[in-house]
This record gives sequence, structure tokens and C-alpha cells, in this order.
Amino acid sequence: MPFKLAFAGFRHGHIQSLYKLASARADVEVVAACEEHGPTREQLRKAGTVRLTHDSYDAMYRDGGFDAVAVGDYYGRRGEVILRTLEAGRHAIVDKPLCTRLEELDRIEKTAAARGLSVGCMLTSRDGGHLLRVRELIAAGTIGPVHTITFSGQHPLLAGSRPAWYFEPDKQGGTINDIAIHAMDAIPWMTGRRLVEVVAARVWNCRARPDWFQDGAQLMLRMDNGGGVLGDVSYLAPDSCGYKQNVYWRYTFHGELGQLETAANDPQITLYTDAGGGPKKIDPLPGTPGGYFDAFLGEIAGRKGLTLTTAEVIAAARISLLTQQAADRNRFNVPLA
Repeated sequence: MPFKLAFAGFRHGHIQSLYKLASARADVEVVAACEEHGPTREQLRKAGTVRLTHDSYDAMYRDGGFDAVAVGDYYGRRGEVILRTLEAGRHAIVDKPLCTRLEELDRIEKTAAARGLSVGCMLTSRDGGHLLRVRELIAAGTIGPVHTITFSGQHPLLAGSRPAWYFEPDKQGGTINDIAIHAMDAIPWMTGRRLVEVVAARVWNCRARPDWFQDGAQLMLRMDNGGGVLGDVSYLAPDSCGYKQNVYWRYTFHGELGQLETAANDPQITLYTDAGGGPKKIDPLPGTPGGYFDAFLGEIAGRKGLTLTTAEVIAAARISLLTQQAADRNRFNVPLA
């Protein structure tokens, strides 16, 4: 019998990739799809990419008949929808970010644990061949213990095509939480190190309108071995480049024995070591598209050796929210552990 999945909200385009992925699987049946926002519902109907079944969450949850709900509403509403799903005794999987409030995350964690339910997230960095190879190289000791990491996750704002709710109060929830969750998840996974402190974080308005929108976002974190992480996830990449600039999701790792560097748009990983001989180019591993969804289904089925778990999803969301909060409140040296 196929796993029955419902969709709650399509107000960010990311969720459509999960809809397409789930619809193509023989072991999954998409049994419901709801969009409450009238203009978005009309856009979906015109595009023909989603077969909508409901225009009310109340009606969809009342009809039931699903094992899990995939949540793609605007960021500020996701926590509420996830909690409704868990309280109904169903699993939840969500586009990133998970939610925008720490109190919601606390309730999500407690409710999922109490009811034995899984919470998945579209943390796609783990599925990319570049970072899979970096993780393998670090685990093999190629550059020794990692002491510093810098990453650049700058995005274009694309204000004309980005959903209008981004620029409405209390809906986007902050740029660090919006973007940096990918790094908050990927860094511990790649290095085996825990992120234990927000040393400093800052968000501010550079050029976006309205002028309260935080299009500048930078952070400094500490790892459990004393190492440091510097990140920039500002919405300042030129719109003309889209997501093709060479610094898009660029990571540099410095270890005791050398340096690794890669980026989403680089064809290879670059390795420098103290042994010399110039830079060595290393091919990525094959990617695992949809791995986050395989892991979600696998956890529900009780499989071992998962590539992403509920505990890791909650941990990445908590680090992101605490870092966003530190930036919003101008706080320093905030413990993460």
C-alpha cells in the first residue's frame, strides 16, 4: 500500500519540487493538495502543475486519509501547520525553514517525540555531490581536524518575482533563518563537529524595499573544538546572475593539513595540502536527488543508517533560529548547546 501524502500550501516554489518528486514515486500517493490563498490557488490552476483538491485546511484535515502532510505555506505560518499535523497524529515534512519562532520549534519537538512522529525538511545540501565528496574527504582525514570554515550563501533578491509575502511583516521571519539553515545542517554533517555558540550575528537593511527587510545577513559561530565559522547569507547577489555566480554556496575548510574549497557552481572540489604539489582537483560524488525525502520515509518505516533524521532537522532549525534571534536582539556569545 503506498504512503499517502497531502500538501498544505504552495506559497513558495520549493514545495513544487517535492510535489513532483512524490507524484513520480510508485510507493507514494499524493491524495490531497490545499492552497488557501486565492491568488496563489489561481496561479497553480493556470499553470496546471498541481492538482488541487481543497481550498481550506479545515476541510482537508477533516477529510483525512493521509499519513503525512508536506507544508509549503509562507514561513511564518509553517510552525502552526506542522503542529496541527502532528496533533492530528500525522508525520510532517516541510520546505525550509521549518518555522520562524523558537516556541513553535519547542512544541514541534515535544509533540513529535511524544507521539512517535517524524518531521522531515527539504535540506537538500546533503544530497549534493560536492558536499558528499567534501564529507568523505574530511572523514578520511585529508586535511586533518577542521579549524575554520567560511561560507557564502548570498542570494539574488529578485524582488519582482519573489512572493509578495516576503516583504510583509511577520511572514519571512529573518534572512539568517531563511537561508543559513542549509549551512547549519550541512556543517555538522560534513565535519562531525557540533556548532556550540553564536559568537556574533548581524542582520540589516542595505537596499531592499521596504526598508525594514533584512537583505544583509552575516554570522560568526564557534565549533565544539574551538574552531570558527564565518558566513554571509545576504540577499545582495546581482539579480542578473541569478543563482549562477561562482560564490553561490561556496565553502572553504581549513584544517591542520590543508584546505578544501568547493561551490555549488564549481565543476570540482579543490584540495591544497601541506605536502605541496599545487592544487588538486577532485570530482564530486554522484548526487542523491530527493535524499531528504527518502530519509523521511525511511525513518517512518524504521530503517537504519538514515542520511537525515528528525533530530537533525530540529537541531538545524534551532541553531538557525537562535542565530537569527542573536542578530535581532544584538546579543553575543549565545550558547547553542
